[in-house]
Amino acid sequence: MTDLVHLLIDRPLPGVSRLTLNRPEKRNALNNTLRGELFAMLEHNDRDPEVRVTVIRGAGPAFCSGYDLSADNRVDQPYHSAGGLGQWPRHVVDGWFRIWDLAKPVIAQVHGYCLAGGSELATACDLVYVADDAQIGYPPVRLMSPPDMQFHPWTMGMRQAMEAMLTGDSLSGREAAERGWANRAWPAEQLEAEVLALAERVARLPSELAAINKRSVHRAMEIMGLRAAIRAGTELQALAFQTEASQAYMGRFRREGESVSALLSERDAGFGDYRERER
Repeated sequence: MTDLVHLLIDRPLPGVSRLTLNRPEKRNALNNTLRGELFAMLEHNDRDPEVRVTVIRGAGPAFCSGYDLSADNRVDQPYHSAGGLGQWPRHVVDGWFRIWDLAKPVIAQVHGYCLAGGSELATACDLVYVADDAQIGYPPVRLMSPPDMQFHPWTMGMRQAMEAMLTGDSLSGREAAERGWANRAWPAEQLEAEVLALAERVARLPSELAAINKRSVHRAMEIMGLRAAIRAGTELQALAFQTEASQAYMGRFRREGESVSALLSERDAGFGDYRERER
């Protein structure tokens, strides 16, 4: 592909394509341009016989801070999803299942912040490797809604999922690996080399066999209800946006003079984490 705006592409090893989210000034927040470029390249790699595995990482200090709340994400969505109430959560979950359903494996290489929609992106990948000091969380549960893609019970079990959903607290990379959200954690300075070593091992499998191996795991999860549960979660997310608390908070994003940064700081100030920890 040419004329990419927010995505960098390289081939660090034979059979390995690496996609770098490239909005470092926004901590790689997901707008529709970036999302469209990412899905297009993943689908391109799925058709390319020279690619056997794709790595997704982020430029700058973070993997991905979530959806870009300063953008109008209703405009120029990269693919059609059924309209009506709950269109947005249905739309983004459609995208995450597009990654899930690819034939070739996709690896998330996570450092820094991996929040909200960024954690959904990583979860949609087949393998997730993280820096020890990464911060993974879904803070919108505090004032907005549960996730669009409600993955927590499937990756971490009921008790850990409940704590995450009732606090919005973050996990370090090491905690995320210990609780099952990620495969492994390494010191940040080792992460890239370790991910490439794993990608090289995955790339040794014939692509047609890797696709069947992937599906054997996915089908087992689907038989247990994962896909149906996540789809049902989109309707709960839409319902949450109709609550008085959520509408009051979200309405302020559209008022002149109230910055997204200030509103996020207000959300997290009482908890003393995320951007408030940096202060």
